[in-house]
Amino acid sequence: MSIEFILIADFKNLDDLSDTSFEAEYYPATELEYPNANACETYYILAPKDPDHYNPIMCLEQSLYTIFECYLTPAQQALFGTLPTDFLQDVDNTPPSSPLTQLSGDSEQSSPVKFPSYDPRGMNHLRLLQRSIRRRDGPLFLSTMQNINQLLRTLKYPPLPSDPFAPAPPNVLIEAIKNWPSSGIPNRVLMRIIDETYQRSVGPHALKLNRYEAFSSEVYGELMPSFTSDIIAATRLHKDSLFMDLGCGVGNVLVQASLETCCRSYGIEVMPTPAEVGREQLRQMKKRCRMWGISMGEVELEEGDMLTSRRVTELLPQADVVLVNNKVFQQSCQSTSFYLWQNVDPVTVNEALRPRFLDLKEGAIVVSLKPFVSSLNARVTERNVDDISAIFDVFERPYRSGSVSWGSGGGSYYLHRVDREGYAVIKQQFENQRARSARASRR
Repeated sequence: MSIEFILIADFKNLDDLSDTSFEAEYYPATELEYPNANACETYYILAPKDPDHYNPIMCLEQSLYTIFECYLTPAQQALFGTLPTDFLQDVDNTPPSSPLTQLSGDSEQSSPVKFPSYDPRGMNHLRLLQRSIRRRDGPLFLSTMQNINQLLRTLKYPPLPSDPFAPAPPNVLIEAIKNWPSSGIPNRVLMRIIDETYQRSVGPHALKLNRYEAFSSEVYGELMPSFTSDIIAATRLHKDSLFMDLGCGVGNVLVQASLETCCRSYGIEVMPTPAEVGREQLRQMKKRCRMWGISMGEVELEEGDMLTSRRVTELLPQADVVLVNNKVFQQSCQSTSFYLWQNVDPVTVNEALRPRFLDLKEGAIVVSLKPFVSSLNARVTERNVDDISAIFDVFERPYRSGSVSWGSGGGSYYLHRVDREGYAVIKQQFENQRARSARASRR
């Protein structure tokens, strides 16, 4: 791993300053129970030398608070305590998304959850956790996490009924998913899975990728998760869609699209290192989904050239949405612009892609950072009616500041919708005009 850690400053045993078990060479650790059965992860009580790098304790906190917010009912939340104010301020305006109040079934038939008897005082565990981190109190941190995990295990593995023929009670945390809104995964859960996946799969390869911080301005060519969500909404991507990313890099957009909508996704990347990291990111995403009890759509990754790939040729006629981050092709000075190493003119890549779009079906959408047409809202004339781009209706849409990794400002992206029917009507009009002109010239 290329990220270097040190022990958090003076994290120690406040009651016994001679206790060396919290020194860096001992790698003190704790665990966090995730919602699904047999899903538990070890977190080392370490912090990075650079505050912008991955911080295990911060990651643990955010994941724990997300479980609390999205998988527990108010009655269950009361067992753990109260969330920190800063986390609540960051919460989406949508209300808490799991109103589950019983284990399962109808309220008249279900039994209440049997909570552990070891904690009769109803301690505010989340507040104790915050205090232990603020004071760098190692024993308090570990004991509090032990109590929190015990509570989570009680919800995940409720006691078996006395009747041996009665069905085993379900995992309360997984049952909560059934009560989420029909609109999909709560945004907080979505962002946690994306961030956990990225930090564990892409972050360790930062040096190889010539990258530094996850989703930072020093990472060339990435679309931020919020921008990806905007594209998903604008194109109305759904579970029956086929999404293609031509030049997918490490696969960020692919895995998010399949996670957010359960659509089928395909991506191709020519550079070996990003392609390798992309495969690792997909493996990690699948693991994270199992831990959180979430399903995602099928994702296919290919390492190769988008201009010569047989798989691209096979799938383009089926695609509903095709993403091309052709902003990359315009940056001739960037070492990560993946076609430059083959000495291919970036403009040529854009031009070579245009005829491939003739294979797209009616209504398919090409999303790009640079338009594939010579001018927006240009009127189709007899001079340009035979141009490939005439089959597109093009819409320019803004993206907000912080949506892309290569700049801090906002900008525009473009939706090219295939409209052959409209194009056919216009072309027929021009052909009729040509025919009338030809007849008139023979008179």
